[in-house]
Amino acid sequence: MTGGVRAMEGSSATSPLPRLGPPARIATVGRVRATAILIALRFGYAYNWFDIGPALPRIGSTFGVGPGAWGMLVAVFLLGAGAAQVPAGLLARRHGERPVTFAGVGLLAVAALASAFAPSFAFLLAMRLAAGVGAGLFFSPAIGWVGRMFGPGERGLPVGGFSSAFSAGAAAGVVGSALLVPAFGWSVSLVVGAVGLGAVTLIAVALIPRETAGALPSSPGPSAPLGKAWRGRSVLAIGLAFVGFEGATFATGQFMVPFGEAVRLWPAWLAGAVGSSFVLPSVIGGPVGGVVSERSMRHRTQLIGVTIVGAAAVAVLPFAGVAAALAIGSVFSFAYGFAYAVMYVVPHFWTDLPSRDIPLAIGLFNAIQLGGGALVSAAFGALVQARSYAVGWEFLAGVQVATLLALLALRPTVPGRRPAAAAAAPP
Repeated sequence: MTGGVRAMEGSSATSPLPRLGPPARIATVGRVRATAILIALRFGYAYNWFDIGPALPRIGSTFGVGPGAWGMLVAVFLLGAGAAQVPAGLLARRHGERPVTFAGVGLLAVAALASAFAPSFAFLLAMRLAAGVGAGLFFSPAIGWVGRMFGPGERGLPVGGFSSAFSAGAAAGVVGSALLVPAFGWSVSLVVGAVGLGAVTLIAVALIPRETAGALPSSPGPSAPLGKAWRGRSVLAIGLAFVGFEGATFATGQFMVPFGEAVRLWPAWLAGAVGSSFVLPSVIGGPVGGVVSERSMRHRTQLIGVTIVGAAAVAVLPFAGVAAALAIGSVFSFAYGFAYAVMYVVPHFWTDLPSRDIPLAIGLFNAIQLGGGALVSAAFGALVQARSYAVGWEFLAGVQVATLLALLALRPTVPGRRPAAAAAAPP
């Protein structure tokens, strides 16, 4: 990246608020170890998010419910995750990223394990809601933790890698569940994911150096950054603009295997392979998006372009065979991996926002995305039950473009003062 570090246009601050910045004395090996383990947690978190999808038809048979109820099962997880975003940011600001990150991923593992032994569909819904809350508590503190360990110009790759680990874990969840459910049942499939995540959580608690989370300020500070973030049009624009993409991401990831088996009559392994194509390629898209977002300040253009590509891919899905579906999934997945990496790097350029509040800013727009995405996923399930999968796919494509219009309100990132000096300032 050349020139000055870019600040978001139209900042109301005349000078930046204090930023914690990357912890100054952390050895490189400590940062690498912490980042690698947090990426592993992100992988396991995503596995437990998506392993429910291939199990939906068997769950439906067990409890006597159809696609409309399956959509609710997907939606309650998103609702829980969205509801926990802002509390996660507030808790991380007061107590630090480390305890909130581990509490969230621990709750997710426990709730996922309890889901496997659900005696009723209502209990399963409640446990998926609790699992979503755990996921919400984990995400924004964890990604803020990763970003804060690195300085300007360095964070694009680790943040992009963390973002893309979601897709790798989601792909593993889709394929793993597609293979485990026919052989052992949906309960065993959920147990595998929950136990694996619990084991990685224990490893993380033991091995991530405490100093990587940085020092907390001696006092929580004024509440102005929360009000400023909430009123800021950029946070609201990012939140609303990606409601459609968020809903499409989870609807395709959760419903592709049932669609392949029931409509296309694909065997489980093939349906799982196609389903994984809708999540795995963003492992590449995330790092690419992270690096591009650090080197080019055209963030709004980047986000609009890749989202339109993703919507176009979903629009042709009803007409696709196996080969075309694999290609469509790969394009869609790369696009959202790129988009989400860019949006998670952008708050680091807001020089009027202390680094301890970056998780809160991310949590604010994530809460909007997840809440809206839950409604999109529920609507998709209802359309599938009432009409057809074809109608549902076209609905997803349309809603991605419709909500994207909100991104026109995102302030362009422009050349400005480098935030490195502020990052080095004491809290």
